[in-house]
Amino acid sequence: MTTELYPRERLGRVREAAGRAGLGALLLTPGPDLRYVTGYDAMQLERLTCLVVPVSGEAFLVVPRLELPAAQESPAGRLGVELVPWDETDDPFALVARRLPRDLERVAVADRMWASMALRFRAALPGAEQVAAGTVMRELRMRKSAAEVAALLEAGAAIDRVHRRVPGFLRPGRTEREVARDIADAIIAEGHAVVDFVIVGSGPNGANPHAEPTDRVIHPGEPVVVDIGGTMPSGYCSDSTRNYCVGPAPDDYLAYYEVLREAQEASCQAVRPGVTPEEVDAAARDIIAAAGYGEHFFHRTGHGIGLESHEEPYIVAGNTEPLEPGMAFSVEPGIYPGAHGARIEDIVVCTETGFERMNLTVRELTIVQ
Repeated sequence: MTTELYPRERLGRVREAAGRAGLGALLLTPGPDLRYVTGYDAMQLERLTCLVVPVSGEAFLVVPRLELPAAQESPAGRLGVELVPWDETDDPFALVARRLPRDLERVAVADRMWASMALRFRAALPGAEQVAAGTVMRELRMRKSAAEVAALLEAGAAIDRVHRRVPGFLRPGRTEREVARDIADAIIAEGHAVVDFVIVGSGPNGANPHAEPTDRVIHPGEPVVVDIGGTMPSGYCSDSTRNYCVGPAPDDYLAYYEVLREAQEASCQAVRPGVTPEEVDAAARDIIAAAGYGEHFFHRTGHGIGLESHEEPYIVAGNTEPLEPGMAFSVEPGIYPGAHGARIEDIVVCTETGFERMNLTVRELTIVQ
């Protein structure tokens, strides 16, 4: 089994999957799919960068000439893929079309491809129906390799270190924005390449799952939801939510926090091969509803994670695709009554016999004195 994060054989698996889907070629512009296949974290530019994967024939990577050194120095340069530079006066869309079969019937374009580029490809390949590449790539990206799981473990450990520093940032009189700035600095200091998001929701702002940090001052006795994540140099993401209170917490908050902790644990324990995402969702939702807080849990229980912080599989009612070993996702039920809120989030990976947590910090409420 390969331990490489971006192995050479991945390109072959992509080609085989495209063939099974009845495609003639896959066109992947900068974004997570391109990085998954080649390791190349290319810049999104108005100039075309595109990995072309014909089902019959060899793959090639079209790059603007001024980006050629970056492509050569990336993992893509070690894959043996032909790099095809183009100059400022060239038409790279026509260049791609000339190298593909004239009788191409169906071509998949990257889900994140800019519409302007998809339309240029449509004009350059007039006989080819365009479909979303995600229909092919999801099957490959959902099942993480051992190397990818190791990358997620590294990301989880890094964000855990940040959470251990959060109590030092929280004190009455500070604003959410001030705390968020300290957390963002810590995310980089603890090994991430990019800060993806920082949620610091104090008091009623904690009842908004996607609250942006504000100039609201944190007061004694207020619960604070801290949901943070970033991208590691490997390209793999972290995401973890923990809950804090500056001084003694309100009794009504403590009552539903214990319900939430039980629900999150039950949802994690439900994870194993063959179980469906909607069953994992129900494991948390049923406990919260039975305790009388059902109306205050109004989002899905989780989302997949990898090269994107949100990707498939989604842990939600209606998703009946059975879990398989290697699938990685968040388990993050929440309760948001209004005066305050709480969410507990871990990243877990489905294993052969159950699950493994990527986050190991305490899930109990942390009281900051």
